[in-house]
Amino acid sequence: MIITVDHIASFLQGFRRKELQKPQLKKAAVLMLFYSKNGELYVLLTKRTEDVEHHKGQISFPGGSQDDVDQDLVVTALRESEEEIGLPREDVRVLGLFDEYETPSGFAITPVVASTAALPPLTPQAVEVAEILEVPLSLFMDKRNERVEQRAPFGVPLEVYFYRFGDHEIWGATAAILRSFLLSLRQSLEAQM
Repeated sequence: MIITVDHIASFLQGFRRKELQKPQLKKAAVLMLFYSKNGELYVLLTKRTEDVEHHKGQISFPGGSQDDVDQDLVVTALRESEEEIGLPREDVRVLGLFDEYETPSGFAITPVVASTAALPPLTPQAVEVAEILEVPLSLFMDKRNERVEQRAPFGVPLEVYFYRFGDHEIWGATAAILRSFLLSLRQSLEAQM
């Protein structure tokens, strides 16, 4: 199945996202940015440095904790993306929000789904971002690239999904959010056929 930005935009127009309703969790937002490259849809990810406070060395979406000055979580995702990788807000078209996701580390993450016509030149912020990754969406669509393990971080048993991309292992919240998003998107597209 070939997925386009138009498919994603259409899916999100009628989507009713799940919110956790857990005020004890720290609010955060990430930018799930899609764009076309070489005739295929890609998603932008980053590799965090070992110097960040949370999720050291992991592959993640650009994003972070909501600041008091942030009007909403869309602003959080755009601000954090600009700070982390130099992505200009005006180059980003926000398509909608996906389900809130709870991390074992105590965050309620809102994925802000967006697109850009073409990826502008980006500059990683050295303290937070070790590397910028451009990952073809087809990697996550192919079940052969998926591995699942039972883990119990912080004593909570859960299934953890893993995807291999070159030398990188994409797992945890990033893999779970992408997997859930693509599953919902695919089900919506199949229902329309």
